[in-house]
Amino acid sequence: MKEILREIGMIARALDSISNIEFKEIDLTKGQYLYLVRICENPGIIQEQLVELIKVDRSTATRAIQKLETNGFIEKREDPANKKIKKLFPTEKGKSVYPFIIRENDHSNLVALEGFSEQEAKAAFDLLQRIRKNVEKDWESVKKGNKRTY
Repeated sequence: MKEILREIGMIARALDSISNIEFKEIDLTKGQYLYLVRICENPGIIQEQLVELIKVDRSTATRAIQKLETNGFIEKREDPANKKIKKLFPTEKGKSVYPFIIRENDHSNLVALEGFSEQEAKAAFDLLQRIRKNVEKDWESVKKGNKRTY
């Protein structure tokens, strides 16, 4: 049963590779589309919230956000109440590519679940959510500097 994480990893890497190739034509690379989707779906989100949603470290998020901003997909705006906080918003360019990204995501879901009944797809989703929640506990702990006990 321990091979399940390898399978999940292979699926994630294959889909990421496909997306990076397909999104190259719209100048999105290296998983930047993940950030753009979350920003489009949560306009005004701050970087720390984005880090939590995507489950990456702060420096990885910083690089992706800078590239998205440089390429005109997003913009940072100061929070009127606290000038230290920078909120992230999609630009018109970012909003215009969002449907393309969602269409690709929907297609990937259809391909991945081909031959699954609706019940099987729901069961797979529910089980993967449980796995994610279990892993999140370790992720939160390690992120805070704790070591895992093997």
